[in-house]
Amino acid sequence: MRIWVDGALKDAEDARLSVLDHGLTVGDGIFETVRVAAGRPFALTRHLDRLSRSAGGLGLTEPDHDEVRRAVAAVVEGNPMKLGRLRITYTGGLSPLGSDRGDAGPTLVVAMGETTRRPDSTAVVTVPWTRNERGAVTGLKTTSYAENVVALARAHEQGASEALFPNTVGRLCEGTGSNVFVVLDGRIHTPPLASGCLAGITRALVLEWAGARETDLPLDVLEGADEIFLTSTLRDIQAVHRIDGRELPAAPGPVTSKAMRIFDERAADDLDP
Repeated sequence: MRIWVDGALKDAEDARLSVLDHGLTVGDGIFETVRVAAGRPFALTRHLDRLSRSAGGLGLTEPDHDEVRRAVAAVVEGNPMKLGRLRITYTGGLSPLGSDRGDAGPTLVVAMGETTRRPDSTAVVTVPWTRNERGAVTGLKTTSYAENVVALARAHEQGASEALFPNTVGRLCEGTGSNVFVVLDGRIHTPPLASGCLAGITRALVLEWAGARETDLPLDVLEGADEIFLTSTLRDIQAVHRIDGRELPAAPGPVTSKAMRIFDERAADDLDP
């Protein structure tokens, strides 16, 4: 594996960061995951724009998009694979122990690993923990993912691939690494950004391409929704065939199937929508 670390492409065994990097010591960092199919990144401009928004939210120096694009191109070329998960990580850099950020400047790492296409449907669970829709880092794609690790482990224990969170007022929010959509009376709905969910890239494209609408939804909407699906960079659109103890045996249903077809067609036509 070839990894870009602070200006150079290196073999994995030579790619090193200081143990005092603020991304390691306190989770002071942001990231993006980009799907790369046959050497071609998808929606890279949108991912870079969100990287900048997250950096601004944390008070990090604005990432140089040209530098990140060079790093992405080098990593993609250096790691040929059919389908890749490319990760752009940008941290507060070398800093003293504690929450104060140092002045050495940010750290940029770009790496890619091979992945496979997701199944058309999956099982999900809800978890008792909440997303804070009013937090300082709400809506930012930060590297502070311990909460997601715990929730995803709970999902795996129950034979599911994703865990869904409510927010602090009991409204449907998001998954550990996905946005959630429900179909009610033939219409597609997803929680608004005010719920505390991440502004997912695939979420935005489904809103634009499939006629979905943002709707404030109670968590128990999952108990009666006609169809449920998830969106994320690596899932694209993935139907849900089980939510907790409720089976949706026809998944993907007709509305979800249509959205999947539209997404696949539009994404094939434009790699950087």
